[in-house]
Amino acid sequence: MPRWKSAKTKKGAAKRFKITATGKVMRYGAGKRHLNTHKSSKHKRRLGHTKAVSETHAHHITDVMPFSHRG
Repeated sequence: MPRWKSAKTKKGAAKRFKITATGKVMRYGAGKRHLNTHKSSKHKRRLGHTKAVSETHAHHITDVMPFSHRG
């Protein structure tokens, strides 16, 4: 009989997302790496802040991060 495989954290997801104490999944805005000269300062500031991931996708992220706090 095959042995149970231990749960592992997907390191790519761990680097991209953070899970808050209340269980919300937070992400950073995309589009701040390059081609920034034509973007306004306000736009670039807004991209630097974290945003909550929609509930539709949050459960996928919590599945690949089994040892994070789920609230």
